[in-house]
Amino acid sequence: MADVHPAAGKQVSPDALTNIPRLVTAYFAGKPDVADPAQRVAFGTSGHRGTSFKNTFNEGHILATTQAICDYRKEKGLTGPLFIGIDTHALAEPALVSAVEVFAANGVDIMIDKDGGYTPTPVISHAILTYNKGRSSGLADGVVITPSHNPPEDGGYKYNPPHGGPADTDVTGVVEKRANAYLADGLKGVKRIDYARARKAANVHPYDFITPYVADLGNVVDLDLVKSAGIKIGIDPLGGAAVHYWHPIIDRYGLNAAVVNEAIDPTFRFMTADWDGKIRMDCSSPYAMASLIGMRDRFDVAFANDTDADRHGIVTRTGGLMNPNHYLATAISYLFAHRPNWGKDAAIGKTVVSSSIIDRVAKKLGRKLVETPVGFKWFVDGLVSGGFGFGGEESAGASFLRRDGTVWTTDKDGIILGLLAAEIMAKTGRDPSQLFGDLTAELGVPHYARIDVAATTPQKNILKSVTPEQLGLRDLAGDPVRATLSKAPGNGQPFGGIKVETDFGWFAARPSGTEDVYKIYAESFRSTEHLKRIQEEAQAGLAKVFAA
Repeated sequence: MADVHPAAGKQVSPDALTNIPRLVTAYFAGKPDVADPAQRVAFGTSGHRGTSFKNTFNEGHILATTQAICDYRKEKGLTGPLFIGIDTHALAEPALVSAVEVFAANGVDIMIDKDGGYTPTPVISHAILTYNKGRSSGLADGVVITPSHNPPEDGGYKYNPPHGGPADTDVTGVVEKRANAYLADGLKGVKRIDYARARKAANVHPYDFITPYVADLGNVVDLDLVKSAGIKIGIDPLGGAAVHYWHPIIDRYGLNAAVVNEAIDPTFRFMTADWDGKIRMDCSSPYAMASLIGMRDRFDVAFANDTDADRHGIVTRTGGLMNPNHYLATAISYLFAHRPNWGKDAAIGKTVVSSSIIDRVAKKLGRKLVETPVGFKWFVDGLVSGGFGFGGEESAGASFLRRDGTVWTTDKDGIILGLLAAEIMAKTGRDPSQLFGDLTAELGVPHYARIDVAATTPQKNILKSVTPEQLGLRDLAGDPVRATLSKAPGNGQPFGGIKVETDFGWFAARPSGTEDVYKIYAESFRSTEHLKRIQEEAQAGLAKVFAA
């Protein structure tokens, strides 16, 4: 990571806040230039993202993408309802208007929050799976309008097909190509009716998202146990989509919990700045989480979610903000020991850049570990079938099965990961930081970090397809190399980079899709000095590949 900004962890000055009226005006006034690759529709691991200030997220993008989704649904025979949710970013409401106008004109049955509220990503996944259970036709799907934890000026638009999880490239590739064709043709062929008429259309339905999701939560987390133990919980929605879910959850289950911040403000002026001085609702960042960390002594356990509530940040009295990898390992260790109805063959899913402490926990549990490329889509099939008890990413995103061993969500659910921290404490009498300390005493202490290294476009292209033979490392930081991988061992899929492993450490390198850098994820089970040596040797090895 680059140098930490002087404003990191502090309130942002008013003159640095996003000009919301100007942002929304740019959404409607700006016209993307499809000749510029940066201004086309582009689906990454979490949908299309951008900002109207740079003509990368405008009305044209949403109209074209929504029509492309309508075309895809028609081609695939998807005739069930489409659940649509938004987060609290300023561009979410305008994008919702654009999407509704197109969906209504195409005759798609869409379900929108009945109170005009916000809907977390996991709630959309839960709604899709609940509706589709037992059906083989007339299947539902969904859209979430969110750029996740990104800064206030950003917007995002993602599609979840009938399996309830993030769309794979076989879907997004089709949608992306069709959407850009509509943009290039001046939106010719995009069906649209005005918003007032659309909201009155027979195929646009108000829907109660909150009640069914909240009512079902006790089937995935033991909230009766949390209530009886009286665990004192602090919750910070970070101004995001979960804000109106917490009081119904607290009231229904009788939890001893307090929502420490209920503000909704599109400038997110209540946030403390992230490491680079920007506002970013990243619940895994100690800088963005400074406010809740400062309250940790008031609660037995506290947690936050990002803006669409698919990520979690766990704060304990004994350890402060937990590293996401550390909490994943702790949650896995606890769940597989306290979910007797999960299948004996239920595996643990992790991405190639997640901590190897998870590998050691899996070995201790006697559970199969499935290591996948980056992206939650790789866990969808396993969660649906019950083949995965847990799937998690190092970026603080995870989901797990219901207590009876059936699927809960196929997208990340930061709400249940937060509530699980309270269950862990209620059951064991110790917080997750303390339990992680027990794991490291037995399995070793991981030293993990991610750094960004400057790279040109040609260098990034080389890294995408580099082979183990090209890199040719036999030793890493004093230890013999055990494996060099360019494909994830769990499913044989390429992950767009390279990973080198020893018995005491590893590194993985992947190019950034948006910046002129490549990312090095590295870990040592020896020391921070050993970690630094791994990072240095990784860079040196890759420099030789780039120079060849």
